[in-house]
Amino acid sequence: MKAEETLQFLQSASSKALMTQLYGSDKAEENIGRYQDMIGKFQKKYGDKDILMFSSPGRTEISGNHTDHNHGKVLAGSINLDCIGIAAVNDTSRINLVSETFDQEFSISLDELEPSENKAGTEDLIKGILQGFKEFGYKIGGFDAYITSNVISSAGVSSSAAFEMLICSMVNTFFNEGRMDTVNYAHIGKYSENVYWDKASGLLDQMACAVGGLITIDFFDPANPVVEKINFDFASQNHSLIIVQTGRGHADLSADYSSVPLEMKKVAEYFGKEVCAQITEEQVIGHLQEIREFAGDRSVMRALHFFEENKRVEAEVVALKEGRFEDFLAGITASGNSSWKWLQNCYTNSAYQEQGISVALALTELFIQKKQKGACRIHGGGFAGVIMAMLPNDIVDEYIAYIEKALGEGSAYRMNIRPYGAICINSLATI
Repeated sequence: MKAEETLQFLQSASSKALMTQLYGSDKAEENIGRYQDMIGKFQKKYGDKDILMFSSPGRTEISGNHTDHNHGKVLAGSINLDCIGIAAVNDTSRINLVSETFDQEFSISLDELEPSENKAGTEDLIKGILQGFKEFGYKIGGFDAYITSNVISSAGVSSSAAFEMLICSMVNTFFNEGRMDTVNYAHIGKYSENVYWDKASGLLDQMACAVGGLITIDFFDPANPVVEKINFDFASQNHSLIIVQTGRGHADLSADYSSVPLEMKKVAEYFGKEVCAQITEEQVIGHLQEIREFAGDRSVMRALHFFEENKRVEAEVVALKEGRFEDFLAGITASGNSSWKWLQNCYTNSAYQEQGISVALALTELFIQKKQKGACRIHGGGFAGVIMAMLPNDIVDEYIAYIEKALGEGSAYRMNIRPYGAICINSLATI
């Protein structure tokens, strides 16, 4: 479709309805303008071509804190912050790409997909995705793309995975008639990070961005995770999800992050197993004294968190299916309490006077206690960074003003769960 026709569609009632689904009624017009702006920039850079519009969301972890690496269960959702792109096939053997957000411009030859010596950066990531399509038996080809993103970096909402899934959507749409399942997008994103970045990432981030909506994932067989989309109209509950940036700690947190999966696995090792998903809570309690000697007390606490967190994910999924939203919120609160007390990832012991997450959680709990509404928990890896609150819409503005007064202006981001993952916008549009 020519740019002029696409711009006409963006002014239509159908476009407004679609943008409301993706971004919410209060952000629909703003995002229509965002696509219009990107089309103009694409035309200026690449000329007037038959274009398609693409979108890939960030994601939020709702429950299942630090469970995936021990082959556990998670509940996650796609959010209404996204990476968007305008793209067109160029009938060459090159991919030409502008990433406005990171002020990058580069061209990649489809005949030169080897990773660089450094194995880092956006070009290597895209090369890995292209090679992943080939490894999975799918086609690749040349295209031009102009991309921007408002997915917050370093906030646990997976800005890199959103970008990866956007590229997957483009390649699948342009060269494979959309035949690839979105779950395979996630596998390709994981392949790219594992092989082209030497990053030992799992599938959680990519899966949530690719599939969209509310999903639960069971990683018992990590090569073939069981993914279920939860058909729940989150918007009907008049709640919003708020991500709060609590500040970056000054300590090096690498050891803290690594210790969580390793300590859980140490408990499994006592039984001759590799991960906690291969053992039971009853086994741990039945051999508690020996395991405390073998693995240490914090390892035991983290393993107990793993077992109970898996149960919480299951209970929250059932609550959503049965329309018991208050029970779902109670599960979020319980998940947060377990992460704070049992998993112990709200601050690092190496810099215990830096407790930005703990302070933000304490303030949020005081607010929720006063209002008798909502839930909160740590979000993502922890030790520093981000918390999540889920609050009724009628108190969100008050909460944001309250928390930003304490933590700084611009520290809180209001989000919604959106029903779509990585998509070609044109495939949803009534044009």
